[in-house]
Amino acid sequence: MTVTYTERGSGRPVLLLHGGAGPASVVDFAERFAAEHPVRVITPTHPGFDGTVRPGGVETVRDLATVYKGLLDELGLEDVAVVGNSIGGWIAAELAILGSARITKLVIVDGVGIEVPGHPVIDFFGLSFPEIAAASYYDPTGRVIDPGTMPEAARRNMAGNRETLRRYAGDMVDPTLKARLQAVRTPALVVWGDSDRIADPGYGRAFAAAIPDADFVLLERTGHLPQLESPDALIGPLWRFLKANA
Repeated sequence: MTVTYTERGSGRPVLLLHGGAGPASVVDFAERFAAEHPVRVITPTHPGFDGTVRPGGVETVRDLATVYKGLLDELGLEDVAVVGNSIGGWIAAELAILGSARITKLVIVDGVGIEVPGHPVIDFFGLSFPEIAAASYYDPTGRVIDPGTMPEAARRNMAGNRETLRRYAGDMVDPTLKARLQAVRTPALVVWGDSDRIADPGYGRAFAAAIPDADFVLLERTGHLPQLESPDALIGPLWRFLKANA
């Protein structure tokens, strides 16, 4: 199958996996990370997002993880750090569970996918656009999407992305994932925004606790999308983790 991706920079490979906000939500961060540090940042578009083809047989988050394991093999990459935000964090976790000698670091950034009693993932598909912004950002000022102001092609693209996300992630939870994370042997870092109301910090701490020996970092005045809202705060712990024991 064909996987669409972009890359920038040179150095240690970083597979950067976007969430439901689409590939545009990680592009600026990828550019900045590659400009400031010796990394080769590879940012795939999940099949079905932004008008790309979703082949038959690619139906679940686990299927996406299998696709990206194959991509790493196809590219012949070694010493790869996998970084994922939101559903991208879930994909990254599934990729680590699959296991690959090519992957040496795992970073979950405000991920979803596990079930945590008392800390449910918000009903994303039941929210209006202002409610999504309020849940996603510490300060949602100027970040509310108004589809009425967008060109028709952009509206179709956004609707397609939303439906693709629903197909892959459903209610954003796999009841089996939390227990399966015990199989992860890759050094892991879990980063969370203290103002995330898609999946709150208690959910994030539970995510870190489910991965053997994972570190947890809480970012202040940050919501569900640190790479957009607080890139400075995210780059620091991310780069320190990638350098550690390198």
